[in-house]
Amino acid sequence: MNVAVKEKAPSVREALALKPDGVLEMIAAQCGVPLARVFEELPQGAAVKVEGARFAELWQELTQWGDVLFIVHTRDIVLECKGPLPQGSSAQGYFNIHGDSPIGGHIKADRCAAIYFIDRLFHGRRSCSLQFMNGEGEAMFKVFVRRDDKRELIAGQLAQFEALRAKMA
Repeated sequence: MNVAVKEKAPSVREALALKPDGVLEMIAAQCGVPLARVFEELPQGAAVKVEGARFAELWQELTQWGDVLFIVHTRDIVLECKGPLPQGSSAQGYFNIHGDSPIGGHIKADRCAAIYFIDRLFHGRRSCSLQFMNGEGEAMFKVFVRRDDKRELIAGQLAQFEALRAKMA
């Protein structure tokens, strides 16, 4: 009788040990866990959690950062858009963002359960982002500190990230 043996998924800790600067969504998928579970296993200080109820307050701060990298990452697409985050307002069940920016739309902010400040190496380089998470532990969207022409984090924006993280933590 030929019985296929199902390969055991690695633990998050094991997967992070093998590729500590890899794509966190890939680790979550490989381990069969939500992305937020991977954040819990990052080294101390690499993932600082803020309650999702602070969505509008945090968004307001981010509108002062200038051009950011806004990413929506699903199984099917990694959509990247560079631009300033416009002001937003709540109406008809959405946080509505619109203005003179390529970033616009309508966010179900009440589904934001947590916001993580992520500060870690990604493919050997420091990467800093805010990741807005839903109640299922998956990313709604992410806002990254941008890089300059030399692929270094923009110093002023990095300082804003660090100051906001300290203020919100």
